[in-house]
Amino acid sequence: MEKTALFSRPLPILVLVIVAMLLDQAIKVAVEMWLPFQQAVPVMPMLALYRTYNYGVAFSMLSGMEGWFIVSMRLIVVAFVIWLWRRTPKDRFFAHLGYAMIIAGALGNLVDRLIFGYVIDYVLFHTATWSFAVFNLADSFITIGAGSIILDELLQMKKRDR
Repeated sequence: MEKTALFSRPLPILVLVIVAMLLDQAIKVAVEMWLPFQQAVPVMPMLALYRTYNYGVAFSMLSGMEGWFIVSMRLIVVAFVIWLWRRTPKDRFFAHLGYAMIIAGALGNLVDRLIFGYVIDYVLFHTATWSFAVFNLADSFITIGAGSIILDELLQMKKRDR
């Protein structure tokens, strides 16, 4: 008998998405209130808090596009991930967890886009000569979600090879 993964059911995924979005938005409110704009606040070597605004999508790509296009694109991505979630066998825990994380991150950034017209970013990895794009918790949810889906695919490949 097939075991049903926690996040293959609507209620747990909804709770995870809501909690993740609330956490993301709470941190962004704190960042807006207390973090100076575009001034690095060192946390540890190679990590700083750095409030900035992203008018595009991940890593400021498409920042010249109209806001409605970016909002529409995000909604299409969320709809596609929901479609994948529904089609994925219910026993695949990491895939379902990944879909939930991607949906939470995409919606968290969509809230920013709808309210402010941009996404609030605040985490910066850097060295003296290089810096990674500034990102936020919602972006981390999306990245972790994608990693979880990849992990699930690798585990499925290993199962098939047995």
